[in-house]
Amino acid sequence: MLFQPSQADVRRFFCSVYAKARAGVALEAIETIASVWMDEHPEYHLDLSDVDAALLKLEQSTAADASKTNPFLHLSMHLSISEQCSVDQPRGIRQAVELLTARLDSLHDAHHIAMEHLGQMLWDSQQNGRPPDGQAYVEAVQRRATKV
Repeated sequence: MLFQPSQADVRRFFCSVYAKARAGVALEAIETIASVWMDEHPEYHLDLSDVDAALLKLEQSTAADASKTNPFLHLSMHLSISEQCSVDQPRGIRQAVELLTARLDSLHDAHHIAMEHLGQMLWDSQQNGRPPDGQAYVEAVQRRATKV
């Protein structure tokens, strides 16, 4: 069964992980991965430090907010790519991200490039009413990894 959390659930999760990590509380495996990505993004710490404000911001979001980086979406994409690589789904994504990481000498930068292609794959899927094309996503990341 596919787990489909609401936007509020996602915000609660990340805020909870942030609070637990700052308090030195033991984290679950997925929380540890999330915490690592949070540490890579100190610019999001204020957003993560107050769950009530994060939920209120969600309720009050406007079309103008769409142009701003959403820290919860951004961290969710880091977490998704980490999970995809851990199980190599779609097949080949692990190697593509590893090659891109080696080329850029930065896992963080490689994730940001993979995010562009992940987002494009999801957008294309929604626009076309078709399942996401995992192979096209992997190939796009591979092209970036081998780009001269």
